[in-house]
Amino acid sequence: ELKKEVTRTLTADNPHIPRDIVRFSFKERAYKLVDNIDQTAIHFTLNGYLVPKDSDEGRRQSIRSSTESEKAPVEEEEASVEASAEATEETETKDEEPTEDAEAAGEEEEAQTTEAAEEAEAAEAEEPSPPKAPEKKLANQFNFIERGSTTYRNPLREKGYQTDPAPFETFSGNVNQWFIYDTYMEELERIEKAKEKEKAKPVAVKKEDKATGRKLSYVEPPHVDTLSKVAKAAKIAERMVNLNTFDDIAQDFKYFEDASDEFRGQEGTLLPLWKFQYEKTKKLAVTAISWNPKYKDLFAVGYGSYDFMKQGHGMLLLYTLKNPSFPEYSFTSESGVMCLDFHSDHPNLLAVGFYDGNVAIYNLKKASSQPSYKSSAKSGKHTEPVWQVKWQKDDMDNNSNFFSVSSDGRIVSWTLVKNELVHMDVIKLSADGTTMQGPEGLQLQMFGSGTSFDFHKKIDYLFLVGTEEGKIYKCSKSYSNQFLDVFEAHHMAVDSISWNPFHLKVFISCSSDWTVKIWDHTIKTPMFVYDLGTAVGDVAWSPYSSTVFAAVTIDGQAHVFDLNVNKLEPLCTQLVVTRKKNKTTHIQFNPVYPIIIVGDERGLIVCLKLSPNLRKMPKEKKGQEVKKGPEVEIAKLEKLLSLVREPGSKD
Repeated sequence: ELKKEVTRTLTADNPHIPRDIVRFSFKERAYKLVDNIDQTAIHFTLNGYLVPKDSDEGRRQSIRSSTESEKAPVEEEEASVEASAEATEETETKDEEPTEDAEAAGEEEEAQTTEAAEEAEAAEAEEPSPPKAPEKKLANQFNFIERGSTTYRNPLREKGYQTDPAPFETFSGNVNQWFIYDTYMEELERIEKAKEKEKAKPVAVKKEDKATGRKLSYVEPPHVDTLSKVAKAAKIAERMVNLNTFDDIAQDFKYFEDASDEFRGQEGTLLPLWKFQYEKTKKLAVTAISWNPKYKDLFAVGYGSYDFMKQGHGMLLLYTLKNPSFPEYSFTSESGVMCLDFHSDHPNLLAVGFYDGNVAIYNLKKASSQPSYKSSAKSGKHTEPVWQVKWQKDDMDNNSNFFSVSSDGRIVSWTLVKNELVHMDVIKLSADGTTMQGPEGLQLQMFGSGTSFDFHKKIDYLFLVGTEEGKIYKCSKSYSNQFLDVFEAHHMAVDSISWNPFHLKVFISCSSDWTVKIWDHTIKTPMFVYDLGTAVGDVAWSPYSSTVFAAVTIDGQAHVFDLNVNKLEPLCTQLVVTRKKNKTTHIQFNPVYPIIIVGDERGLIVCLKLSPNLRKMPKEKKGQEVKKGPEVEIAKLEKLLSLVREPGSKD
């Protein structure tokens, strides 16, 4: 027994604190374990007797000590005067019967003493009095309240300042505050103008002439950044030149309608318009596309690589339809960009997810090449690539927040609090039935790998998550350890998933198993299944119809469906990429114009216009007005779904 080795581990935890404390969470409406318990153990405490100088007691003691030091010399003078008076009285009592000679001598002595006393008094009058100790000034700690600072609101800054004297009669104090503020601002402007004038002054520079050996002085012109001053004018001129260069494409975009659709029956075509390509992104793949919610001609493109062995830098570009030759904004990142999303209420904010697991927020209003906010290892970054990010409505404190999904199985909520990103794990995907053998025979549970997700358009807490295993989880923000439902959707990774913008129950998914499926989230089996013959990269609903969607496959083709016209086959299948060994990766509908943009693995973005057959609206009937809007689109799709649900229907 003595030879046995006993291993003991020292930890900083307090063994005597209570365990498993449960408190009710009003946010999640459930009892939750309290994780962060204070582990501090106090071994010794001692109350000190030191008094801070800035405290009230410290000021009192300092004043008391100064007054005592002033009183001490005065008391010493009074004691010396009393002692001298007593001495004179004693000498007078001893000499009671003086002789005549003694009297004469005494008179002489008195005269001498009086003269000496007068001389001493004159000397004292001539000598300056000892300097008094200066009173100690106390530092102003703002332990008072001015009349001007007791108002609840500042008066309006108009002529006369006579709008509202405000409570407590602090009108004059506020006017003085505004006057002081204006004076400071004018002084700052004056100083800045003086600095600018000094910078603009020509500088005399001495230069030595090698041929003659003389030192020549010349005036160097002031450094002026001409590009920054004419940037706006140059941008307008560049757009005008591009409009002239691509005038035929602009005319087709605005006015051309393919008349041959009348002879094609139900089929349609895609008309190629602009091509967007940047020299630095030719070796990068298009990994994400997103339209700006405010400026309908502006869209963002993320560049990276889907190949694990070819990871490098990434780029984020923003293009406009007004200038296809060069991007409006350009950002470079150390890791590849995998996903991005514009904020619906703040179109200048762009959330981005990277291959290294980080997320970031770019503010387009700031002239900076770096993101305004970025996660780190300390702030809870993902450990694997981030495949999708989505902005959500602001929280109760009006803080902007977005969600991200990654291959590490975590779905994380990122909130912008003050000037930092605060993360919170919403849910962890668990792979059912998949365990790994650990050390000493332990069974370790494997987490699922999220690849895509989408939030419901109306129900804020409801969202769907697609995984690499092919499953689709229906989740809620309120439950972190439980799924609402699980769909055995695909046999390979779910590449994209999206709710229908009109119908609240319908969503669509696509996968590398060659299929596109349309689901009702209340039913475990798909409503429609389309086999496109090769891996599907992306799928998207149209913003103008509840029955139109488009998909791209890795063979370079784009497929456009309209369930209201043909429930079995696409209305258009067209080759978008012409180069060999090139794959299309993403597709997006423009929210206003009848166009789509498609990205590929070579960094090329192609803009295509939908022909009239691909965007048909309801036909007019005699005596009836054509109804438009979301209610009509919901009814149209609901009618199709009811036909699918009825097993005996002939259609």
